[in-house]
Amino acid sequence: MKCTAIVLAAGRGKRMKSSVQKQFLQLGDYPVLYYSMKAFQDAPQITDIILVTGEQEIAYCQETFVERYQIDKVSAVVAGGKERYNSVYQGLCACQGTDYVLIHDGARPFVTEELIERGIDCAKTYKACAAGMPSKDTVKIVENDQKVASTPDRSRVWNVQTPQIFQYALVKEAYEQALSHDCSRITDDAMVVEAYGSHGVWLYEGSYKNIKITTPEDLEIGEIFAREIFGKKSKKNEKSVLTY
Repeated sequence: MKCTAIVLAAGRGKRMKSSVQKQFLQLGDYPVLYYSMKAFQDAPQITDIILVTGEQEIAYCQETFVERYQIDKVSAVVAGGKERYNSVYQGLCACQGTDYVLIHDGARPFVTEELIERGIDCAKTYKACAAGMPSKDTVKIVENDQKVASTPDRSRVWNVQTPQIFQYALVKEAYEQALSHDCSRITDDAMVVEAYGSHGVWLYEGSYKNIKITTPEDLEIGEIFAREIFGKKSKKNEKSVLTY
């Protein structure tokens, strides 16, 4: 069985308020993106990795992650699109003979081999699944003027993460259907399969530490997790290893 990890690293990260993309900011001794790449590299279930990045960053990613850090499971570094869903589709098109595909945000550095294994086991059973954790907070559904419209039962509300794992043919077909429609509200791959696929999506247990580095506050939390997990203190956040 061939399992391909598609790692998304094409985002510009406007909410980080940095001139450097969030996935290339320094966290400990390495850029944010390194940690998830290394997790997939070390996971025995992963056959190959497709890295999706900005067209201008392809050479940098090839030199840094494939060559310098010896992430040799990378089978392709491809240019992403304008939106996340465009980038995912480019990654799907680059797959070769894949049975299952794991789609992961490169800005989630704390994915683990255990989490990857748990997700693949879930996908073997259900064909479509996503990492997630029960919401710790009460969630409100609001109207356009922010008036509360309803309050979902918190026991049924989960915060969704990545990796999101699918039987390849299933997710590829769903994306091809989706791209012929308005995709402006699509924010993750599970939504694509839910809306345009012929199959349900199941959740498996992720981790509360499997955070996405999106804002400066997330980077501060990431510093704490990195010291706890990797035992390293990050270099100054405003300095990046991006030197192309």
